[in-house]
Formats: sequence, structure tokens, C-alpha cells
Amino acid sequence: MSRVVIGMDPHKRSAGDDRPGSRPTIEVLDDREHVLATGRYSTDRDGYRAMLKEGRRWPERVWAVEGCNGVGRHLAQRLVADGEPVVDVPAKLSARARVFSTGQGRKTDATDAHSVAVVALRTPALREVVVDDVTVALRLLVDRRDELGAARTLTVNRLHRLLTELVPGGAKKALSAAQARALLATVRPRDVVGKTRRQLAADVVGELEVLDRKMKTASKQLTEMVEATGSGLLELNGIGPSGAARLLGDVGDVARFPTKGHFASWNGTAPIDASSGDQHRHRLSRAGNRRINRVLHIMAIVQLRHDTAGREYYRRKRAAGKSPMEAMRCLKRRLSDVVYRQLVADQKPLRAEPGAGPGGHPGATTTSSAAGFHPDTGTSDKSLPGPTTSDATPAGSARPDPTTPPVQALSA
Repeated sequence: MSRVVIGMDPHKRSAGDDRPGSRPTIEVLDDREHVLATGRYSTDRDGYRAMLKEGRRWPERVWAVEGCNGVGRHLAQRLVADGEPVVDVPAKLSARARVFSTGQGRKTDATDAHSVAVVALRTPALREVVVDDVTVALRLLVDRRDELGAARTLTVNRLHRLLTELVPGGAKKALSAAQARALLATVRPRDVVGKTRRQLAADVVGELEVLDRKMKTASKQLTEMVEATGSGLLELNGIGPSGAARLLGDVGDVARFPTKGHFASWNGTAPIDASSGDQHRHRLSRAGNRRINRVLHIMAIVQLRHDTAGREYYRRKRAAGKSPMEAMRCLKRRLSDVVYRQLVADQKPLRAEPGAGPGGHPGATTTSSAAGFHPDTGTSDKSLPGPTTSDATPAGSARPDPTTPPVQALSA
């Protein structure tokens, strides 16, 4: 029997809830897009077993689940744990397929399942879902660390507002909890309003101390987990535990990026071709993974503050007539290559054969670029040809130090 695709439309409450509206819908398509079967199953134990039994009627099958990083994660992981092949269908692609169908874009569970199956059938380079590993734990921890950082910023802002009303001139910008408590000890208001403000400020200082302890614990956990992976990202100038964890967690398997150009397109550091007619120009890409883009931006800022090859490259770009923002974009693009080389070097021991991809897995297709969660990218979204995409090392020569961009390569 030919290969079939089982499209699935999960729901918010499809993690064990059997209430009306919580049942995922499936549709089975063959390679000619003929509907072979449809079904609607509850996600309790009996419903899941019935759905699995229905799908296993076809030996050559693949399950296509929408949003495996979101509402579809539970069902996708459940299927993978049972040995089923599962691919992740981005909601953006299924929405496009639904709009171009003959149903005038109407959104129902049945049309959603059909759109998911059609996308999986027509897109051979979708991401295959695997069992959650340490990268998922890193992503969870770094998300928590970022949330704590955002909460601390809000808390410090509240504290500054209160101190401005209690202390003439307020307090310095970089204020720690200990400094704030020492400053409050010098304030002795006598009116009821001043006493209330001081009490509130003392409460905020207590919240700040709790957040600082949590952030310290989270940073320690991130450092230990990143070091346990054996990655060399922490050796790169400008990348700390949070940045390394963000890279490892969001990138996952670097084999899905055949070249450093695909990686730059995915993280938004590669320029986009905006030429028209005889006018040739390129513009800044505002797409891609903005969290990884932020990690590269912080890395560039740190390198500019120290005597590094990155700062030397930035100065050469400024001397060539680039504006500060343009030179910064060039530096971020080059640092993207540095990070990519380090990620590849981290997984070099995994290579089993000469034809293996960047992550050491054979069969990595050159058509997958992962500019988003969808791995196919148009030519206008890929990095420019030339020195930025060449990574050849002459035979017999030593490979450049991955911790800093090579000066020879940055001269272009």
C-alpha cells in the first residue's frame, strides 16, 4: 500500500479532556490526496487507543500534527512515545492551504485536519518530531530566567518611583536590594503618606531580594545544564549561560540548517533582497527568531566593549563608510557564522559517514532551511552569495579559532 498522511487538528483541551469540542479530528489522505478515512476521537485512554488503531491500518503512514510546539505537543509526544512517525505542521502553512481550498477559507475541525494533511503531503521537508530531550529542558529554564529578569525590571521601576518621592533626587539607576534597604534606613518620614510610601518601598525591596535569589538559582541551573551538554558556546566572547541555553534550546538539531546562510536567514541576520529592475538593494530582515537575534545582538555589544576581532571588523566597516547601525548588522551577520560553526563543532563527534549533515545525521536535505518552523525558504530570504556563504578551509591549514570571527574572513 502507498504512503498515507494522517492529518490531525488538536485543540486546547485535547490533553485528556473528554468534554464536547475537545476531541481532535483526523483525516487520512493517500499520495493523490484522496480521502481514505476521517474520524473524531476523544483523548482519554479509550479514545486515543481507538485513534491509534485506526491509524495503524496503514503500514506506510505518517502523522501530521499542527502546532507540535504548542497545543499539539501532548498528542505529538504521545504518538512518538508509541513509536509513530510524526511531523510538525506550522499553523501558518495549514492556514494558507485552507484559504486556497474551495471552501472559501471556512475554518472547521474537518477542514483544518484536511489542510494539515495536504501540507504534510506536499511539503517533504517538515520537521520530524522526536522525544523531548535536554534542549527542551534548557528552553524551559531559559524562558523562566527571562521571565524572572522581566519581573525584576518591573520591580526595580516600582522601587525607583517610590524612592523618588522619599529621597531627594531618588536613587542611582543600577540599584541592588542591599543598597535600596540601606537607603531606606536613612529615611524617617513623619506624615502618614511618607510612612505608607516607606512601607511599600520596603515590601518592594523584599520582593526584589526574592527575585534575585531565584535568578541566581536559575542561572546556576542553566550553567550546570549547558556545561553538561559539552557545548563550547560558553567559550565564545559575549555568550553567557542564558545565551548558550537559548541557542541550544531554540536551535535544537543544527543539522536542519545545511549551511550557515540558512542559519542566518532563520535568526534574521541575513539581509533580504529588495531589488527591482535595474535597482539593486537589500534591506534589513525583521523576520526570523527574534530571541536568537537578541542573543547575537548582546554578543555583538559585548565584543564591541573589548579588544576583539569583532570590534576590529566593526571599525573596518565604519571606515568603509557604513553607518553605526549598518556596521552592527554586518557584525551580527558575521557572529551568526561564528555561532553556527561552534554548533557544528559541538556535534562533529556524532558524524557517522562522509555524507552526514552539519549535525552528523545522514540525509540532511539541502532544501530545508528553517527560516521559520517551516523549513522551505524562498531565494529572497537566503543570505547573499559570496564570502558570507563560503566556509571552505584549504587543505592542510588550521581551522580558525571559533571563539572569534577570523580577521581574514571579516575583511570582505
